[in-house]
Amino acid sequence: MINLTEEQQILKETARDFADNVLAPVASQIDREEKIPERIISQLNELGFWGITVPEKYGGAGLDTFALILVLEQISRACASTSVTLSVHNSLACNALVKYGSEKQKEKYLPRLATGEIIGAYSITEPDAGSDVASLRTTAKADREGGEGGDFYILNGIKLFVTSGPIASLIVMFARTRPSCTERSERIDISSKGEGISAFLVEPTFSGVKRGPAEEKMGIRGAPMCEIAMEDARIPKENLLGEENKGFNIAMDLLDCGRIGIAIQSVGIAQASLDYAIKYARERIQFGKPINKFQSIQWKLAEMATEIEAARLLVYQSALRRDKKLPHTKESSMAKLFASSIVNRAVKESLQIHGGMGYIKDFPIERLFRDAKVTEIYEGTSEIQHIIISRFLT
Repeated sequence: MINLTEEQQILKETARDFADNVLAPVASQIDREEKIPERIISQLNELGFWGITVPEKYGGAGLDTFALILVLEQISRACASTSVTLSVHNSLACNALVKYGSEKQKEKYLPRLATGEIIGAYSITEPDAGSDVASLRTTAKADREGGEGGDFYILNGIKLFVTSGPIASLIVMFARTRPSCTERSERIDISSKGEGISAFLVEPTFSGVKRGPAEEKMGIRGAPMCEIAMEDARIPKENLLGEENKGFNIAMDLLDCGRIGIAIQSVGIAQASLDYAIKYARERIQFGKPINKFQSIQWKLAEMATEIEAARLLVYQSALRRDKKLPHTKESSMAKLFASSIVNRAVKESLQIHGGMGYIKDFPIERLFRDAKVTEIYEGTSEIQHIIISRFLT
């Protein structure tokens, strides 16, 4: 285990206390009602968790990625829906502005993002562009006529699976500013395919932006997700994030950070499943003794604990490399691949230890079992992580 500084230890304990005493008691309610209560959003603001990596100049805590994952792990132990909402908000939305935003953009959005006054989201997936990010077909055409008082980009296309989409007030969205690159015949290497993509800061209230209803999901039900359609959507030119046609690199960099967030979410869910399994195994009596006295149960617990610790260290390594501005794409993919794999093994074993009790909603492991699966899918499927990692090996 990495030795934490006093500040990091205090941050971790603060997040743990909130997770155990405030969030865990309402986690099943959040799952059932598919909504994070306003009081939870307000309390997260009081703790400074909406703006962990936002500089103090803009009202944030001014901390780093490692601080963020310390918080996300504890929040994930209690409620995966809350943790992924925080992760997307910090890792993808706030981080996009901090790293690539203009001063005007930072001053406009970061103070409100840092307090949770507005929630941030990230949108790149489309009907024909999931794992194949570089094939996105949403177009952005510059309208230099100055209609409605200024220059705009006109966006047309459909985005899918936008986490926090139904509640977000700011969405980091990607579209093609070179429409010809969407032609199927041009599907060559990914670096070439990624040319011509730009990033935009989209407010759902902009003309032509239409949000669909929240999707019905198996897990992380309290983190709403929806489709967003752009029909001649008018995005002010000052909401271009970074340089025109340079958005692909922004997307990939943000996904590196996002994968760290999902990896630590996996660790948090896995740790919760282990904690519940240990507690239940101590209390459940069979054949005259607690089931934790049986070797088959002991081995399950030992393997779970070992894999969780290994995953945690992989995530810590990737976060520390990011904070030191070292290359970390491989490390982030490794952490995400391994952590998402072990959390699904952990919840399965924990449910098995619980037996029939684990299959009913009265026990949290049923919710954890449903929440875990998506970690192998979003922010890049496990198959995509294999491809990324292999590129560094061959």
